Amino acid sequence: MNKSNFIIELKNITKSFGNKVVLDNVSLNVKKGEFVTILGPSGCGKTTLLRSIAGFVTPDEGQIHLNGELINDVPPYERQLNTVFQRYALFPHLNVYENIAFGLKLQNLPKDEIEKRVRKVLKLVSMSDYEWRDVESLSGGQQQRVAIARAIVNRPQVLLLDEPLAALDLKMRHDMQMELKEMHKNLGITFIYVTHDQEEALTLSDTIVVMNDGVIQQVGTPIDIYNEPVNPFVADFIGESNILNATMIEDRKVEFMNHEFECVDENMGVNAPVDVVVRPEDIYILPDKDNPAAMLTGKVMTSIFKGVHYEMTVVTDDGYELMIQDYNCFPVGSEVGLIIRPNDIHVMKKVRLHNTFSGTMADSTHVKMLGGVFECKEQSWAEGGEEVEVTVAFKAVDMMDDTEDGTVDADVQVILYMGNHYHLRIRTLETREPVFVDTNDIWDEGDIVGIKILPKDIKIKKLENEA
Repeated sequence: MNKSNFIIELKNITKSFGNKVVLDNVSLNVKKGEFVTILGPSGCGKTTLLRSIAGFVTPDEGQIHLNGELINDVPPYERQLNTVFQRYALFPHLNVYENIAFGLKLQNLPKDEIEKRVRKVLKLVSMSDYEWRDVESLSGGQQQRVAIARAIVNRPQVLLLDEPLAALDLKMRHDMQMELKEMHKNLGITFIYVTHDQEEALTLSDTIVVMNDGVIQQVGTPIDIYNEPVNPFVADFIGESNILNATMIEDRKVEFMNHEFECVDENMGVNAPVDVVVRPEDIYILPDKDNPAAMLTGKVMTSIFKGVHYEMTVVTDDGYELMIQDYNCFPVGSEVGLIIRPNDIHVMKKVRLHNTFSGTMADSTHVKMLGGVFECKEQSWAEGGEEVEVTVAFKAVDMMDDTEDGTVDADVQVILYMGNHYHLRIRTLETREPVFVDTNDIWDEGDIVGIKILPKDIKIKKLENEA
């Protein structure tokens, strides 16, 4: 008997397709009755994780438990869960009633029991008057309701939903979000929901699982994820953010944008490099830049009405660009003062301070790494073949428009604006290794570039052989 409060337990799940690692040692526990949303950009592994739970994908490593029972080798149709797909997968030759009843008929249930259960779920999804309709005559929202009804009529312990609202228009998507939330409350079963829509995740979920590159970045409540992101990726992906390089001077004191601020964070170190996040709605604008309460001063560069608030870009006198949201309009060209209060500054430990690569010395002045051979400063001890650790500063990586000017080729994966420069993650095309770059140049995701690193910027450390 399962004594755990978790209905789903994923332990060290790894899955690769060819050379691409899609899930990298993922572990996750889901409580009974919880609404869990797996959130992340396209290609992050969220759908593969859901399909692994459903049984449509077999992990290369790791274990999946349902109610304490290992189900890795249990076929999908024998698992006590059902899946609602993005495209619904309804049977076009069957009407609404027959689509919903299909799974119950396979179980050879009595006709009166089938009718009772079908009519109950039709009422639950607000489709009671549509049972004899052709499914192809239904709107997208109605088809989505039928797909959910077909899944829940089997009374699964877990309902898996793979971006089920993606094909709907904005208003219908918002309406269906509320209906899904109400369904979850009335059914009392566990929902695991996949989406790339941040607003959807914040609206629906008890718990959000943020994924990127096949790795879980953070698990928490919507409030925790929004207010306490663990790294710049989460901060940038969930809502709008101002993300800035900073130095933690001491407990409750941080320096960024060339100014010192009081904050509420502790135990981050002394004079330690950190990142800070300030949400656009948490920066207060003063119409008078000479107001003694102003902590920063700057000029409004853009001002756009967003319906509920104005979204403005302010460039500070020190050259940092901030996004600010305010109910009041400050016209373009206005010189303003800014206030950032301690509770509105969120400090995060740096994920990394520089690039670190594994390499092999080709000879005393060349190192093999990232799928290419780079010239480096002479290493007198190197004859060739020695394994080394290579470090390169973010700003020392040059991205070349003409790939022939670089040593290896890469594509731009992630672009993060840091107030006065861009922080990029690019991946080499051959080895798919990540390289991080600080640059003032503007690039687009998907751009193909050449990577150039000068010899003086390549720091090499010889790896000691184990005894």
